[in-house]
Amino acid sequence: MDQEFENIDSSGQWQNLYNEIRNQSQECPYKVAKFPENRNRNRYRDVSPYDHSRVRLENSENDYINASLITMEKAQRRYILTQGPLRNTCGHFWLMIWEQRSKAVIMLNRVIEKGLEKCAQYWPSEEEGDMDFSDTEFVVFLVSEDVEPNYTIRVLELQNSKTGESRQIYHFHYTTWPDFGVPESPASFLNFLFKVRESGSLGPENGPAVIHCSAGIGRSGTFSLVDTCLVLIDNWKDPASVDIQNVLLDMRAYRMGLIQTPDQLRFSYMAVIEGTKRILGDAALQQKLSKERQESNADLGSSHPSPNMSQDKLNGQSDLCTEPQDLGRGERIRSPKEEHLADLKTGSLRKRNREERIATTAQKVQQMKLKLSDSEKKKEDWLFWRPILLNVGAGAALALGLCMCWAFLSQ
Repeated sequence: MDQEFENIDSSGQWQNLYNEIRNQSQECPYKVAKFPENRNRNRYRDVSPYDHSRVRLENSENDYINASLITMEKAQRRYILTQGPLRNTCGHFWLMIWEQRSKAVIMLNRVIEKGLEKCAQYWPSEEEGDMDFSDTEFVVFLVSEDVEPNYTIRVLELQNSKTGESRQIYHFHYTTWPDFGVPESPASFLNFLFKVRESGSLGPENGPAVIHCSAGIGRSGTFSLVDTCLVLIDNWKDPASVDIQNVLLDMRAYRMGLIQTPDQLRFSYMAVIEGTKRILGDAALQQKLSKERQESNADLGSSHPSPNMSQDKLNGQSDLCTEPQDLGRGERIRSPKEEHLADLKTGSLRKRNREERIATTAQKVQQMKLKLSDSEKKKEDWLFWRPILLNVGAGAALALGLCMCWAFLSQ
């Protein structure tokens, strides 16, 4: 996988690969999305759910919502990819979450981006405390909010006003992913992804997680693709067995246009490669430690056999009558206490390395936020002075024109 990435990257072929995926993508009918009564339920006219995979609302006169169910059987993953709710579809959004028994909402955009509303605010702020959606009879309460450098984790309570039943919903909000762009680094994105995984919200025991950005295809597609590939790699323990391009084509059969740019495609490869190192690196380390413990226990058993086990095999090794291995000079068997200390030391080193990576990522994000804040401040200053300068310039030009006319007429 690393070599494939290097070959594409060095030759600058990401655009060609993206075009190839787009040309091979399966086109399916989406007639329901174009019904006149559904037009005001679509954020973008060119992003519609396929008829065969669209999510249907059960307890509603109109069952349409711009959302697609993606099922990746080999990875035992199901996702609902949807657009950022419109102001008139927030109630439908919560109805879908209730009916699908989803445990988490994963939001990958900000409400306002580039001065435009990309998603209605469908959850309550700390000041509001709760939001009432009378059209579908749901109330959403804010239980807690944990703000991190790149993301915010909220716990929401979704209450069905009809039955009085309530459920807790995780709201994972990634706040530093630009529209049509990519995160600053795979590390910050993977920290977010693994945080979502830790909650158990993506597991098959829960309903499908609801994932959205603005259109529900670019950033949402990237998140789903990376997560699916890492699940397959973790299951098969072989990165070469996972073809990212084919996985994306399978996902595109459920929702159109997943991954919107060559840069998002490139970032997906980078995130899968980095995530593979984390997953298989940790697994390899655990396997190595386990093997060392088994070998140490076997050696200890061979050197000091227990009398009541004289006729049995120890730990699946050779018979006790087998002569012990001849240890070379300077070699010795580590005691269980020393093994434990070595394990603690290794674990501590891993923890410290992870904390250093997280700290480095947080520092980079903070620098980026400062740059963005400075840029936004300059933009705000310019927007403030621009009309004043234009008016002054126009006034000066008018005055100059009047003076010239007066001079010409007075001659």
